Amino acid sequence: MRFSRLMLLAAAFAAPLAPAEAGPRIKDIVSVENVRPNQLVGYGLVVGLAGTGDRILNTPFTEESVQAMLERMGVNIRGGPQMRIQNVAAVSITATLPPFARQGSAIDVQVSALGDATSLQGGTLIASSLKGLDGEVYAVAQGPVAVSGFRAQGQAARVNRGVLTSARIANGGIVEREVPYELRSASSLKLALHNPDFTTAQRIAAAIDRRFPGAAQVLDPSTVELRAGQNTGVIDLYSQVENAEIDVDQRARIVINEAAGTVVMSADVRISPVAVAQGGLTVSVSEAPVASQPEPFGNGQTVVLPRTSVAVDDGEGRSLAFVQGTSLSQLVAGLNALGVSPRDLITILQAVKSAGALQADIEVQ
Repeated sequence: MRFSRLMLLAAAFAAPLAPAEAGPRIKDIVSVENVRPNQLVGYGLVVGLAGTGDRILNTPFTEESVQAMLERMGVNIRGGPQMRIQNVAAVSITATLPPFARQGSAIDVQVSALGDATSLQGGTLIASSLKGLDGEVYAVAQGPVAVSGFRAQGQAARVNRGVLTSARIANGGIVEREVPYELRSASSLKLALHNPDFTTAQRIAAAIDRRFPGAAQVLDPSTVELRAGQNTGVIDLYSQVENAEIDVDQRARIVINEAAGTVVMSADVRISPVAVAQGGLTVSVSEAPVASQPEPFGNGQTVVLPRTSVAVDDGEGRSLAFVQGTSLSQLVAGLNALGVSPRDLITILQAVKSAGALQADIEVQ
């Protein structure tokens, strides 16, 4: 696959476009400070499995959990025969508590096996508490789990799709405790930009000031402070400006994923005039040994004779190109002249950056 194929998407974004009718809204590029979700975690038991649960020899904590659960229900089984718990699996439970969630609201829950259970399909989570990092219980989860994968097998073949030891319970958590947010009484709000930039922050403040003069102030590249007026609270003020459209600016950046051989460039990437030479040399060596047979009734022996074939591909002479780019479409056209593969392109871009001819940040993942 040539570089031209891979960069079709980048070229499409970089080609001259008609003036956009609408830019992103303020609410899409900022978040309100302290208004955020909270992570919850818990431990529980999934029951009703068809023999695919934990095995007691490998996961003794599952037996202890079952005993503790039964004791809370008034059933004492300690000192009795050893339990067989293949229909039970110990699981970790995770959930995200969204901001402004009220008591009684439903949230999604993720369930993952902790022991050696092979599948959670068909199981039901017993009521379990979900705690925050402060140790307080914020939600309770319970319900039948839904596994996205499946398994089918016979005597000589088996097919697996997805992960059977991880499941989800839609609306399986009920919020029991709220996280307080005192926004109504706040005199100011801080808007945090998802991608910090001085120009974008200034444009956000200017868009707000056009409607409410003096209401916005840029504190730093990632923060715009919104101040309440005499007759307008910060919530009412923000609700009236959050749909304002902003022309977002950003630094020129190239993101490289070496493992996948992917290169993504922003539209502002520029390259100063530079000559790039690419070796493009491929040497292929193949072996095709042949057997040499002696004449009939002779005293010779059969021997294997080596046969080696060597082929050289110099890239059809496309090893040197003059590259410069005042726009991404011109840059793509210049690099296409080299006819290199995406992985070769990664090396070229890093070398051009070292030479000081690439005006963009390179981020390697």
